[in-house]
Amino acid sequence: MNLSKRLLIVDDEPNLLRAVAACLRGEGYEVDTARSGEEALVHIAQRLPDLIVSDIRMPRMDGYAFARQLRGNPRTDLIPIVFLTAKDESSERIVGIRSGVDAYLTKPFEPDELIAVIGNILARVERTHAEIARLIGSNTREHITFTDEELTEAEQRIAAAVASGMSNKDIASELGLSVRTVENHISHILAKKNFDNRVEIARYVLARQN
Repeated sequence: MNLSKRLLIVDDEPNLLRAVAACLRGEGYEVDTARSGEEALVHIAQRLPDLIVSDIRMPRMDGYAFARQLRGNPRTDLIPIVFLTAKDESSERIVGIRSGVDAYLTKPFEPDELIAVIGNILARVERTHAEIARLIGSNTREHITFTDEELTEAEQRIAAAVASGMSNKDIASELGLSVRTVENHISHILAKKNFDNRVEIARYVLARQN
């Protein structure tokens, strides 16, 4: 499973960045790295990671601002975020949680703890995908059709695929598109329908299913 999961590590300390990346690559994850929040946003614009591990103390854009920016964008608001930081005061943890992070670990980090936390979060995401699939019961992707004049034909096809529980990678392969194109279509659907996440897309499609 790990081989299909892409992680993004964000830290302005090069030695720690290399250490975390090496640790996670050793577990079979595909790992990208960034030295700042701004550089991380460039990576994310090019392709979405399955999970982000970020420092808090970084120049210009700190981890809190970085997390808030991700949570404020429908395209990135569901990406799990783990803070890995030297800040260990309870007040800092509260700020981190309020900024929308999924876990908060302190430096120096324990590799086994980091690996376990990431594994648990990704397993939870898989369970969410399974819940989407459960919503459609015994239906298959071919049976899910609906019409919505507000959405383009391509967006309707992708919404139906989302409702069937397919991942962006699977949708891209099935429809002959790039993952980035699928991500853009999903972002447009979320914006047009004022939805917050993929589960809402699935529920909407199923409610309108012919």
